[in-house]
Amino acid sequence: MSGPVPVRSVTAQGNYAGSVSRFLAYGIDLLVSSAVFALALAAISYVVDIVTGKQVHWDRQDIAVVIAYVAWEFLYFGYSWAVSGRTLGMAVLGIRVVRADGAVAEPRRGVIRSLVFPLSILLLGLGFLGILVQRERRALHDLIAGTAVIYEWDARAARLRFLAREAEMAAPPATASPLAGDAEAAPER
Repeated sequence: MSGPVPVRSVTAQGNYAGSVSRFLAYGIDLLVSSAVFALALAAISYVVDIVTGKQVHWDRQDIAVVIAYVAWEFLYFGYSWAVSGRTLGMAVLGIRVVRADGAVAEPRRGVIRSLVFPLSILLLGLGFLGILVQRERRALHDLIAGTAVIYEWDARAARLRFLAREAEMAAPPATASPLAGDAEAAPER
């Protein structure tokens, strides 16, 4: 006979986030931030058309549009990291930016991280190499800002909540205790 099988912990909370999670979060963020930027340009065009009667067309080649887009990306990432330590894409994938020691990152670290993030790209992507080769999986911008990216969700706790909900639904309805008496048969007063 075999004894009880020990339950293996499946939590990822506090572990350094991997390259795939970080890349997917960045992809989600680029889609979301680009869509918001495009909607903002469309709204501006609409308002200008209504107010002045002239149509405005935005071109990706226009330097003003490029500068506005870059400024918007700095604002999107910098504000998100400074305020909550995560962007929308990071929240979807359950990852968060923290200080290198694991404590909550101060807002200035989020701003610094967003300002030096382009360095990782401009160095032909070599700034991201640390995510693949370091134990802490920190990119160049993480090293400069003194941050790390970790998983914030606890898979084990989520699984236990799911199992508890499932057990509640599968349990037969509670019957009245014989000691409590039959509530329906009790006379009304």
